[in-house]
Amino acid sequence: MSLTFDWFLPTTGDSRALVGGGHSVPTDLGREGGPLDTAGRFREPDLKYLVQVARTAEDLGFDAVLTPTGTPCEDAWVVASALIPETERLKFLIALRPGLISPTLLAQMASTFQRLSDDRLLLNVVVGGDPSEQLRFGDRVQKDDRYARAAEFLQVFRGAFTEAGSTFRGEHYDVQDARTRRPARVPQIYLGGSSAAAGPVTAAHTDVYLTWGEPPAAVADKIAWIRKLADEQGRTVRFGVRLHTISRDHSQDAWQIADRMLAGLDPAQVAQAQEALAASESEGQKRMRELHGGSFDRADARSLEVHPGLWAGVGLMRSGAGTALVGSHTEVADLIGEYAEIGIDEFVMSGYPHVEEAYWFAEGVLPILRRRGLLA
Repeated sequence: MSLTFDWFLPTTGDSRALVGGGHSVPTDLGREGGPLDTAGRFREPDLKYLVQVARTAEDLGFDAVLTPTGTPCEDAWVVASALIPETERLKFLIALRPGLISPTLLAQMASTFQRLSDDRLLLNVVVGGDPSEQLRFGDRVQKDDRYARAAEFLQVFRGAFTEAGSTFRGEHYDVQDARTRRPARVPQIYLGGSSAAAGPVTAAHTDVYLTWGEPPAAVADKIAWIRKLADEQGRTVRFGVRLHTISRDHSQDAWQIADRMLAGLDPAQVAQAQEALAASESEGQKRMRELHGGSFDRADARSLEVHPGLWAGVGLMRSGAGTALVGSHTEVADLIGEYAEIGIDEFVMSGYPHVEEAYWFAEGVLPILRRRGLLA
């Protein structure tokens, strides 16, 4: 088995603290920096910094960078397009919401991006789980219907690259002869979802099922679920996991970083963040919240260790992926091996801050995986 490792573009900003890099949780805490004479400044997601992150990921051997979607983020398409000439081989896993764009227009955009980038586009379909954010875009389609819409969307999208084009009439789309110029490589489709409605869409229309970092046993159940549905469709789906990382030369050093992050959280801000996250309709978000329960001991990061080396502390402030691999480089490599054994072959990683943690992971963990024959 050869594993693939991707990194993350922090288009909401970056920091050494969980607060400063909180994705989808509005907060200004961290912009003024940490305590006096500490390196805790908030890093704005300007082009200069995002170029630095992207070049770091490319130089260290990561295959792609995930570019997130959401109103707290800079626009994923604009950012990724700006980074094409700043990189050479790095792929861009662009997150998008099907209800906010025509599938034919997406096909045209994807086709153009592939030619401009030498086929470096991947697509991460996000159906949306936060009702308030959906309404910001004027999207009133309900949760299960959003998955049904995504299925129609992907059918039209894929059809637009065929010689016959796509003529389709469904509940959500009615298109006639949808087509675009076919690129040398049609982008692969990634999709995640823990609710029952996500399974059939994933099995029938996507290339990679991307789950957030639950403990390996829970992820194994998801893999078995999607694999069975895909088999019934006569299709094969690959499996990826979205995780954060804190690895150091010694285990205690990594856990000290987690301790420092936890101690820096304001309980009132955590409560505010958890109230916002509780409103999400996402089953995956619910599972992330259940891992930590919303309570924590600020003096003991290990109180949120939900599986050996898997820490749920990130989810106290961050929506979406809320767990991190924490430990020595060998311990982190061991846990990656556990995920690989159950069928995960792609890992979308991140860490605070994203330049420094990319080095810790690439220089500490990847050589171990390479020696074990898990990395080309």
